[in-house]
Amino acid sequence: MRSFICFIVVFFVSCMSMSVAQQVKISDKIQPISQENIFRDPDCFNWCSSIIQGEDGKYHLIYSRWKRSYAFNAWLTHSTIAHAVADTPAGPYKYVNTLMDFEKDNYGPDDMITAHNPKIKYFEGKYYLYFCSTHMDRVISNEELKETAKGGPKHKNWRTLRENQRTFVASSTSLDKPFKVDKRPLLEPEGSIETLVVNPAICYNQNKYFLIVKGDKPGSTKFERNQAVAVSEHPDRGFKIQPKPVIQDWDTEDVSMWYDKVGKRFYAVFHAHTYIGMMTSQDGLNWEKAEDFEIMKKRISRTENLDPILPDRMERPFVFLEDNVPVVLSLAVMKGDDAYIVFVRLKK
Repeated sequence: MRSFICFIVVFFVSCMSMSVAQQVKISDKIQPISQENIFRDPDCFNWCSSIIQGEDGKYHLIYSRWKRSYAFNAWLTHSTIAHAVADTPAGPYKYVNTLMDFEKDNYGPDDMITAHNPKIKYFEGKYYLYFCSTHMDRVISNEELKETAKGGPKHKNWRTLRENQRTFVASSTSLDKPFKVDKRPLLEPEGSIETLVVNPAICYNQNKYFLIVKGDKPGSTKFERNQAVAVSEHPDRGFKIQPKPVIQDWDTEDVSMWYDKVGKRFYAVFHAHTYIGMMTSQDGLNWEKAEDFEIMKKRISRTENLDPILPDRMERPFVFLEDNVPVVLSLAVMKGDDAYIVFVRLKK
């Protein structure tokens, strides 16, 4: 009897260990970066990276950028979505072309202003580009938008532009062809988020598309943000925000998500001011802290005995997978008056 009880205990502990082992771990796989892992532009700030491998076998980086001369806050007024290519997912990347640029002399109330927060995905034989845009409620000139960017959050136009942000989707049959923009927002704020719908992250599993977005926390008198999840049977329409928020007790943003086919779990990384975190879910609806919750502090080690990068801001994490295994963590970095993307290799 005692032997049987011991067997049951050992079996139970082994099952628990297997369950924990199935969770993805990234913190122990972080490697130092070299110069070729930094994607900097002398004329533009680079931000918001998303990587996909194309049919050509190369790695395609879809990212946001805007002119340095417009100031960093021009992400809300003048961001564009660009396309770069590399032979490896960690770079070095080379700019190819701009996919979305809405800049013009004057904007009407129905015109899109800025293209930001891109995520590139391949679903059902098409490339889908999810992004954020905004608009003004009146005619506004490009010159006034430039003044708004330089004034930042204190400018009179900032609040309207911020609150009018929504998530959109564009599609194309090829990364080398133009993307057709659907000018209808994918979602309006409701339920667990209010005011705006930004920072899209999406993945597919069990014949459903799970879309995580960010908005303001309903009823809060402080500047607090919530993450919500919406579900649809289609990649470009029909999303419904679920009543339970993804995150409401941690101040986070910039989610990037994927589904681990081996461990049968959803994962999502995010930034939380001083670190990059990771959460997990078995059903895509109920989320919790991952076993490997804090995967990286705001410090980037470098090779060749160079001093580490200590960013002022480190945001927009994105995990690129090959054969279901995370191999690169890309990050947007702001240091002083510079902003660029880094690609951190992950040990297999």
